Amino acid sequence: MSSTKRKGGDNHGAARKKKYRSDGTAIWAKRHIDGPGVWISCVKGKEKATVGEMYDLFESVAAEIWPVENVTRDGEDSGEETELSIEDQIKKEMSEMKKPRTEQRFANCQTDTPCVIFISCKPPVDPVELVVKYVESVEKTGASRTRYAHRLVPVSGTCSASLNEMKGLCEKVFKGVFRQRRRGRHSRLTVLQYKIELRVRNHTTLSRPAIIQHVASWVPEGHKVALDNPEIFILIEIFKSVCGVSIVRDYYKYSKFNVLELANKFNAQGIEELEQRVEEKIKKSKS
Repeated sequence: MSSTKRKGGDNHGAARKKKYRSDGTAIWAKRHIDGPGVWISCVKGKEKATVGEMYDLFESVAAEIWPVENVTRDGEDSGEETELSIEDQIKKEMSEMKKPRTEQRFANCQTDTPCVIFISCKPPVDPVELVVKYVESVEKTGASRTRYAHRLVPVSGTCSASLNEMKGLCEKVFKGVFRQRRRGRHSRLTVLQYKIELRVRNHTTLSRPAIIQHVASWVPEGHKVALDNPEIFILIEIFKSVCGVSIVRDYYKYSKFNVLELANKFNAQGIEELEQRVEEKIKKSKS
């Protein structure tokens, strides 16, 4: 009897020590994909490392856009922090570092799929603004700041991949973009040209043509489809039984938010410019 208890206790202890699942999902991760967030494709076998580097990246970028205000529990400004002793300040910083992920702005959600990660975002973080800020930086500098992440797709919300649920989510997301502009006493519709970008993974219930047809029917009247040069892109991400929706601009300009391609494009352009300068110098030296 005692050996059985000891064996059970050992297994329990081993389970408590385990920090990650086989797909790289941490044990504190959400059980279900939920809310606004970012889909991330990464190198197979590097899911755990990708989650870690994306936390660091997102926290850094979010701190620039939405600085965390230091507020005391009484709701007063923490400007009095300078009166704290060094020991108290260290304790305060340590307590912030130990704050569980559930209280922070980003949380990894379990996908149970290699190469696929979903990190949800809490207000005030806007996943679209977050990702655009990052890809703009990669496009300008060529520095991806990540090793294993490839493509990032922000979604402003998620729902069940059923037509009724998808309609409600699309109407909610579309409302903030496809709206009438008011000038003086009159409201005027600003016609937008859009394209639907659909990606379906591990889902067979709804067909691609049916999804595109329904999403297009949910766009308010007066706006036009433009396959070649759209102003905005409606991103529809369907993964298993979950659907995510967002609206972005410059999707093709930023290589469909593939940071690896953006970084390679920048570096290739730099090499080409360097070669051109070398050729010009050689021509000048010969003349």
